[in-house]
Amino acid sequence: MKVLLINGSPRMAGNTARALQEAAAALEAEGVETELVWIGNKEIRGCIACGICGKKGDNRCVFDSDPCNELIAKAAEADGFIVGSPVYYAGMAGSLRALMDRMFYAGGANFRFKPAAGVAVARRAGAVEAADQINKYFQINCQPLVSSAYWGLAYGRGPGEVAGDDEGLHTMRVLARNMAWLLKCLDAGREAGIEAPEMEPKPFTNFVREDVLQA
Repeated sequence: MKVLLINGSPRMAGNTARALQEAAAALEAEGVETELVWIGNKEIRGCIACGICGKKGDNRCVFDSDPCNELIAKAAEADGFIVGSPVYYAGMAGSLRALMDRMFYAGGANFRFKPAAGVAVARRAGAVEAADQINKYFQINCQPLVSSAYWGLAYGRGPGEVAGDDEGLHTMRVLARNMAWLLKCLDAGREAGIEAPEMEPKPFTNFVREDVLQA
């Protein structure tokens, strides 16, 4: 079993990384392999709704100049995910949002039915909103959300400050242990012959429909 942890902060070794490292250490202690990936601090393209990924169906975004396709490929080999972000204007980092838009449009199948959790690190406020933004990607992709003893939040601004947030680090450890427990339960279920449900074709219904306007 393996959990992919994605550091969505432009700072490779900042407080978001420290929070994810706390979760990774707890996962490793439970016998779960981890990989912590930093998305970098270079430009990440946003989705332009070109639809090419849907037409090709190859789990790849047409733009290949940033970590998007690399992470989609890593997702195929992972059993669970923890995605962390700093808080910018009461939300997740813009580069991470651009990346997740494309990852889930192009490669959502590689994430589907796998447990996941979003965590956010803030100086003061906006962390709940940022973590919720991340979790929404998992919620519409048939992924079990992993909970903890509190929301997935930790606090700190200056380098290393999150290490002083004892409750925040406790939240990361409990989250990781809950993730490990759920992964083991899913593994036992597969051994017992219980597989993920088949995806029913999704009807897309617009809020404003032509037949309604004509009525």
